[in-house]
Amino acid sequence: QVQLVESGGGLVQPGGSLRLSCAASGFTFSSYNMAWFRQGPGNEREFVGLITRMGGSQFYASSVKGRFTISRDNTRNTVHLQMNSLRPEDTAVYYCAASAGQGYGSLRWRSNKNNYEYWGQGTQVTVSS
Repeated sequence: QVQLVESGGGLVQPGGSLRLSCAASGFTFSSYNMAWFRQGPGNEREFVGLITRMGGSQFYASSVKGRFTISRDNTRNTVHLQMNSLRPEDTAVYYCAASAGQGYGSLRWRSNKNNYEYWGQGTQVTVSS
C-alpha cells in the first residue's frame, strides 16, 4: 500500500537547522511531484514547497524562500526539506504529500491540498529557546 513516512523533526533553537526526510513506497515515486505542507497550532495546513518529478524545478512559499530547500532522490524514493535560519513561527507539524498533477506552475494549484493524492502522517518541528 502507499506510504509516506516523515522523519527528522524535533526541537531546535531559533536560528538553527533541521533536515526532514520523507520515505515513499507503494507508488511510482518518480511519476509524482512531491511537496511539503505544515500546520501550526490553530492554523490551516499551508503549502511550504514543491519539487517536480525529476527535481528540475522547486517552488517555495514566500515565508520560507531563501531559508528552506527541497531535494529528492528518485533512486531511494525519498524527498528532503532542509530548513535553515528557523524561526519560532516555523513551529508546526510538517507533512509530505505527492501529486501526479501538472498544474504546479500556479501558486493556487500548489497550495490546494485537494491536488495531492497521498499524504504522510507528519513530523513535529518546534522552534523555541
